[in-house]
Amino acid sequence: MKSKRQSVILSIIESNDVETQEELIDILRNEGFNVTQATVSRDIRELKLTKVTGESGKYKYVLPGVKKDGAGRHVFSTVSGSVVSVECAMNIVVVKTYPGMASAVAAGIDSHSIEGVVGCIAGDDTIFVAVKTVEGAELVAREIRRIIGA
Repeated sequence: MKSKRQSVILSIIESNDVETQEELIDILRNEGFNVTQATVSRDIRELKLTKVTGESGKYKYVLPGVKKDGAGRHVFSTVSGSVVSVECAMNIVVVKTYPGMASAVAAGIDSHSIEGVVGCIAGDDTIFVAVKTVEGAELVAREIRRIIGA
C-alpha cells in the first residue's frame, strides 16, 4: 500500500501544484487513501520532496532537483545518485535503486518518454521497464544510463 500511495503522490505533484500537506491529504483521500498527516509527512520525507516557487508564485511540492526545461519535460538531476544498476532481461530493463527510491526514479524515466518504452512498474528498490522489443531493450538501457549520467 505504501509503494502505491507514494506512486500516487508522485503522480499528484507532477500534475497539480500542491502547496500544503493538507491539500495533498485531501487529494489522497479523494483517491481512496485513508491517510493521516503523519503518514503523508513520512511519505514526503522518504520521497525527498521539496518545495519550490511555481509559475503562479505559490509554493509547490516537487522531487529534489526537478526543473522544467523548454519543452516542459522534467529533468531529474538527483536520479543518478539513486540508481545502483541498469540491466537488460529480454525486453525488460531492470533498474535497481536504493531502497525507497524506485518510484521517484520510475517517474523520472517516464517523464523522458524514451522511444520504445511501453511503461514502468516500480517496487521499493526495483523498476521493470517494459520495452516493445528485445532489440530495443539495450537501446533503452543505454538511454537510461545516459540520462542518469552513468
